[in-house]
Parts: sequence; structure tokens; C-alpha cells
Amino acid sequence: MDIVDLVSKRSTCLRRRVGAVLVRDRRILATGYNGVPSGIMHCSERGCLRDQMNIPSGERHELCRGLHAEQNAVIQAALHGVGIRGATLYCTNHPCIICTKMLINAGIVEIVIRDGYQDELSKELLEEAGVEVRKL
Repeated sequence: MDIVDLVSKRSTCLRRRVGAVLVRDRRILATGYNGVPSGIMHCSERGCLRDQMNIPSGERHELCRGLHAEQNAVIQAALHGVGIRGATLYCTNHPCIICTKMLINAGIVEIVIRDGYQDELSKELLEEAGVEVRKL
């Protein structure tokens, strides 16, 4: 989780710094942090769209210029041709429903988190898919 914290420091999100690390067989496969796509102006320069629209945390995830840490970790693995089926995701926070669906389809078998997140549908789908979630 120390590595996850270090990765989260790269975040460009003004609301919350999130880090994610995909691991299999005690080896790091990919890392990710929340922030805007490559080549896009950072929220620190342009302002937070979600703050401007008064969107509460945990709602309307599609109304954000950034990607979640979990999404970026999966994208980095794909970009570099690294298979992640059977991996464990270590993350500062419980994944949202959008990331949860992606992680299930990517074959993630376990998620280790530090903090919870108010997304009951995410928790329900992970349980139904048989993905173990552990909170440290």
C-alpha cells in the first residue's frame, strides 16, 4: 500500500488523490492514478468540472475530465501488452461502479483497499462476480 500511496501523489485531481497498482505473483504489472488523459489540460489549470457543476462525490462519474486510477492502471497494462487476468488490484479507495465493471471483465480476482466508498451497486457486483475485497 506504500507504493499505492506513492502512485497517488502523481494525481492531478483537485478533489481526491487515488492510486492503483495491479499485482500478480508479487510483481507489479501496472500502476495508475486519477487524472486527465494524456495531452489534456489538467484540472489544476482549467478548474474542476464537477465542482463547477456542484456534483457530489460518488455521483455522475461521466461528468469529469479525468480517468480513475483503476481505469488508468488497466489502460497502462493494455498499452504495454501486459495481461492482468488473475491479478490483484491494490487501491487507495473502493472502486466505483464503472471501474468495478471494467475490473470484473479484466479478470481481476481480488481488490485490496484502504478506504471505503459509498457505491452499493459496486459492492454488490463484486460480490456476485466472486471478486474478493479486503480492507486494510
